[in-house]
Amino acid sequence: MEGRPLADHVFTWPSDNPALIGGVDSRGRLRFPFMGRPGETPVELAREGLLWSWTVQRFLPKQPPYLGRETKGEFRPFALGYVELPGQVRVETRLVDCAPEQLRIGMPMRLTIRPLFRDEQGQDLLMFAFQPVA
Repeated sequence: MEGRPLADHVFTWPSDNPALIGGVDSRGRLRFPFMGRPGETPVELAREGLLWSWTVQRFLPKQPPYLGRETKGEFRPFALGYVELPGQVRVETRLVDCAPEQLRIGMPMRLTIRPLFRDEQGQDLLMFAFQPVA
């Protein structure tokens, strides 16, 4: 897949096996995303976890912070939730490749990278999401 991450230091890219990038501070606390603060060390996070909670975004979010390019008429609801990466953190994320009625708390989920929209130069801007493990 061609494109560039929507933001730096969120996930490894380009990569055949991308990972989210968390940060460990000087006290050993793990956070996501990596912020590059003094004393913070980047670490790759687990690529799979369990669905902790979820909902459906049924209206166009405020912009900013939402970065989608669709209009109110073009907007399509999407699932989002928290995926718990074992022993690490809970990540707020879009949930893809599933209908909301298929989602179950505790179901295994896997990281994936998807285009969100194209920039003014026509390049795909990429985001991370989680999908059910097949």
